[in-house]
Amino acid sequence: MAFTCFGLGGLLLTVLLVPLLNLLVWSQDLRRRWARMTVSLLFGGFIHLMVVLRLVTYEVHGRERLNRAGLLILANHPTLIDVVFLIWLVRNADCIVKAALWRNPCTRGPLRAAGYICNDAGEALVASSTHSMDQGGNLIIFPEGTRSRPGEALRLQRGAAHIATRARRDVTPVRIHCAPLGLYKGQRWWQVAPRPLHFRICVEDDIPVEPFLAEAAEPALAARRLTDHLTWYFSNGHASPARIGS
Repeated sequence: MAFTCFGLGGLLLTVLLVPLLNLLVWSQDLRRRWARMTVSLLFGGFIHLMVVLRLVTYEVHGRERLNRAGLLILANHPTLIDVVFLIWLVRNADCIVKAALWRNPCTRGPLRAAGYICNDAGEALVASSTHSMDQGGNLIIFPEGTRSRPGEALRLQRGAAHIATRARRDVTPVRIHCAPLGLYKGQRWWQVAPRPLHFRICVEDDIPVEPFLAEAAEPALAARRLTDHLTWYFSNGHASPARIGS
């Protein structure tokens, strides 16, 4: 029921929201902001629908750290709905999405209206990401590139670190934990866990990027070292801030 509502919501956004925004709002920047706000509100509605259906529960720690502009938010990616939580929690959220989602009829309309960045942009990806943050967007990236596989070592791609080092943006790390683990890589989305999935989302202290740039002879080396640090960071337990609400 929940995923049917999600799919229908995406289609309605494509059919109704995008044409209305194009018709009524002349400013591209304003259209983008309204589209992002609408997607965020609907994602929040989807989360709360799943709470009502007793599919998930959640708690959020350190949410006040998201009340800034121009953030580079990097998160681990254990489940299918991690991005839904983050786009709901983050104001003016931007994100890098798979090219396949741009072709999906349930998602392509809202994604393009919100101005999200397609991951097939090649060399322009870093420039587009930097421009988004310079304009006040909060960029969400999953450095793994796809969901984690339970029992396998964490492997991060270097793209997120390249963006951080070239844009000279500190990293705002978000650690996502789900128990029991569900909606993971390799599991069918309709396979419901025996009890509600409990999400614990921790927004932790920023990781400064300047030390990595200062110690490296070139940005590519700094990105590699930052990737190694992030791999260690997300692979190991870390003290989490006090709960501020959910």
